[in-house]
Formats: sequence, structure tokens, C-alpha cells
Amino acid sequence: MTHDPALAPNAADVEVAQATDPVEAVVNVIPFVVPAVGAAMIFLLAFIAVYMA
Repeated sequence: MTHDPALAPNAADVEVAQATDPVEAVVNVIPFVVPAVGAAMIFLLAFIAVYMA
């Protein structure tokens, strides 16, 4: 019997095929994080402006 690599991939090939991209994991939450951080920044800047006045 001979070993056919097409039938039995090695562990490195399986790991690469199932690896998750960290950028793709973050892209899903960007529409929620960006407005939340923007609102927090506006609140902080308004607080600083009121405090300085």
C-alpha cells in the first residue's frame, strides 16, 4: 500500500484550513463599537468643555 497525501491531509493543512482570521472576528462588531466609542468621546469632550467654562 502506498500513502496518498490527497486522501489524508497532515495536521498542518487541517490547522491552516480551520484557522480563524482575527481581523474577520473583529469586523462583525465594528458597527457597534465605533458609534459607542464616538458617543463616549463626545460625552467626554462636552464634560471637559463644561468643566473648563
